[in-house]
Amino acid sequence: MSLTLYLLRHGETSYSQSGAYSGISDPELTPEGIRMAQAFAAAYQALPWAGIYVSPMKRTIATAQPLCEANKVEMQLRSGLKEMDFGKWEGQTPDWVREHYLDDCINWMTEPSWNPPTGGETAVEVLSRALSVIAEIEAKYSDGNVLIVSHKTTIRIILCNLLGIDLGRYRDRLEMRVGSVSVVKFSTYGPLLQRLGDRTHLTKELQAREEA
Repeated sequence: MSLTLYLLRHGETSYSQSGAYSGISDPELTPEGIRMAQAFAAAYQALPWAGIYVSPMKRTIATAQPLCEANKVEMQLRSGLKEMDFGKWEGQTPDWVREHYLDDCINWMTEPSWNPPTGGETAVEVLSRALSVIAEIEAKYSDGNVLIVSHKTTIRIILCNLLGIDLGRYRDRLEMRVGSVSVVKFSTYGPLLQRLGDRTHLTKELQAREEA
């Protein structure tokens, strides 16, 4: 056997609908987002879960809750799994950011590894704190299924590191829609991507919901 990571992006929020940047902002799930969480639990509760690690935000906790309750597994809250801090861009749309912070926006879009949103975090900083959680999981579990419930940017950054993708291209190479799960198995030759952004556990109605 080997360790298998399931990386689940939280369900829909009002911010994912509007396209506004939501890092340290803490919106609730929409009713559809709650249904996404319930659908994941229904599809995956039969798996034996060794551990469930969750970003301590309302939207991620609510996404993990149905599975934790169904399987009677306590969620482990880890700050390292939080979304990128978007600084002065929090709660604002990309159009607003381009109007008010054009130079910072261009730098961030060109090379986000080292260029942060105005007053926020770089991808390198997000990776540093997220990898501490990955290291903790690897040290504790040599095999079994471990669920990580986190956020769009954070999951893509983790995957880039595990799969050897240039960190600065995390937005260009990996799509990560709300309610989607990606699966990485730690094999003899390192992390093996088995699924990316899978949403087949969602109903067609939920899959069809648009994101800004």
